[in-house]
Amino acid sequence: MKHHPNGYCEGVSLIDWDVAVNTGTRLVRPGPQIGLAEAREAVAHLRELSVTAQGHVREFTGMNSLEPAGPAVIVDRPGWIRANVDGFRVVLEPIVDRLAAGRLNGSAAGTITTAVGSRVTGMQLGAVLSYLAGRVLGQYELFLPPDPDGTAPAGRLTLVAPNIVHAERELDVDPRDFRLWVCLHEETHRTQFTSTPWLRDYVQEQMQEFLLASDMDAAAFLDRLRAAGEAVAEVMRGGEGNLIDAFQSEGQGEILDRITAVMTLAEGHGDYVMDAVGPEVVPSVAEIRRRFQRRREGANRIDKIIRQLLGLDLKMKQYEEGAAFVREVVARIGMDDFNRVWESRETLPTMEEIRNPDAWVNRVVRPMPLPGSNGQMLGRPDIQGGAPEE
Repeated sequence: MKHHPNGYCEGVSLIDWDVAVNTGTRLVRPGPQIGLAEAREAVAHLRELSVTAQGHVREFTGMNSLEPAGPAVIVDRPGWIRANVDGFRVVLEPIVDRLAAGRLNGSAAGTITTAVGSRVTGMQLGAVLSYLAGRVLGQYELFLPPDPDGTAPAGRLTLVAPNIVHAERELDVDPRDFRLWVCLHEETHRTQFTSTPWLRDYVQEQMQEFLLASDMDAAAFLDRLRAAGEAVAEVMRGGEGNLIDAFQSEGQGEILDRITAVMTLAEGHGDYVMDAVGPEVVPSVAEIRRRFQRRREGANRIDKIIRQLLGLDLKMKQYEEGAAFVREVVARIGMDDFNRVWESRETLPTMEEIRNPDAWVNRVVRPMPLPGSNGQMLGRPDIQGGAPEE
């Protein structure tokens, strides 16, 4: 097994990462028609506004980044695909290589089979990313390839310029307001992870536990494949299946609940901040939100099927539930006490608490004494032990 210059080990894998990049960049649709001068202006403007957003987020949330934060990295759609393949590789490669080694057992036939399968899997990943690359406005990239010296770099805030320009034109909104509005959301994500050092490792742990809890033997894989086919058929019939559910093992349910809870909190907090910073910062924020929400809900039938199949409808629900949780908690106890949510993995809300903010407030901020306990407080078990059943 030889080592790649970017720090990865090259060998037979279950995913051909080069095929994923090539497929995604070949299938992705071009961005909006825009002149070179206008494109350069948009890139410079987004960089500038991403820095402006840092001050607004810091002042509004009271959260301070522990890492230096420069301007966002501005990419086009193929650049977003390449960055996300790198991110998937950081998280998945140690696991898929272990699974591949278990499958091969040193046989030449196994090597050929896996090589063919890895290209197919790479094509599937690339096709999914080509769809997403036309829709994502920006993201905070948690997982980046290691530096040449092997150290793990900090995350990176990325904005997809053609998608932002396309959205602001489609919505017919003020470009400066819309761009800053997007930057506020994405900068909130960067602040969440750079002001809370344990959070990145926690998310990575949960994702890897989720993958390791999957059953990868042939019988289980065929069962999952049949379930995936049923999920597709269910969506086409107007049902609510998705591939996340279809490929999820029984043991993954509790882990997925924890992942869903932390990402619902993160996405909802980002949505809350981008709207709540105020009209003095984004004067047309109310109109932008109204039109953007209508755009989210107004996808055509095929788009809705793909979104549901990929589990993206779950993410839309995460924005809504998470924002409602943050809004209610801040209204009740203020931003300073809300920020206790970022203290440790034990203070994160469960999905049950996101849907019942009083339960989180009573557990973390105002713990109730146990009956007859002489003041001993009633708390929640360690989050690693699993979220309460809903």
